[in-house]
Amino acid sequence: MNRSAEISRKTGETHIQIRMDLDGNGQAQIDTSIPFFNHMLSLFTVHGFFDLSIRASGDIDVDFHHTVEDVGLVLGDVLKEALGDRKGIRRFGHAVTPMDDAISAVTVDLSNRPFTVFKVDVPVSGTGGFDLSLAKEFFRALATRGGMNLHIHIPYGENTHHIIESIFKGAGRALGTATAMDARISHVRSTKGVL
Repeated sequence: MNRSAEISRKTGETHIQIRMDLDGNGQAQIDTSIPFFNHMLSLFTVHGFFDLSIRASGDIDVDFHHTVEDVGLVLGDVLKEALGDRKGIRRFGHAVTPMDDAISAVTVDLSNRPFTVFKVDVPVSGTGGFDLSLAKEFFRALATRGGMNLHIHIPYGENTHHIIESIFKGAGRALGTATAMDARISHVRSTKGVL
């Protein structure tokens, strides 16, 4: 079964090309022109055991928002296509991930009913132009287009870099679990019979 997809999207603000293989081994080729975002997406890939290639350019001279959000939108589209009818997947994934002073809990349900909860219980400042609001926009776009119910909770943390890194690692881990095939599941994991 081939669980990979590739999509290219060009707008007046960005040009995004993404290829994803759900059954990879964590190989990342990431170039968004935003070094911190590249680092976070590489961590997401490695900890999710995906193979992911992202090439993105955009109007980062204005700010990072368009590029970050559009990468999330296209990655969601690629994920949705790679999942196909979602038969045989575990569907649910959860990861609690520490990063030094910070910790995050990320929970995913690949229900095809998009919803995002992004709960931050600590005051957070920016990190090299990439702040927590950009992370929130990325994950909201990913969840909406990928058809997932996504909950992200940060109960504590002091260093913004560590908080955001914990989230991206946790999201990769949770999504890796949710997308994994399970031999015990022959159809869609739902009493409705469809997702």
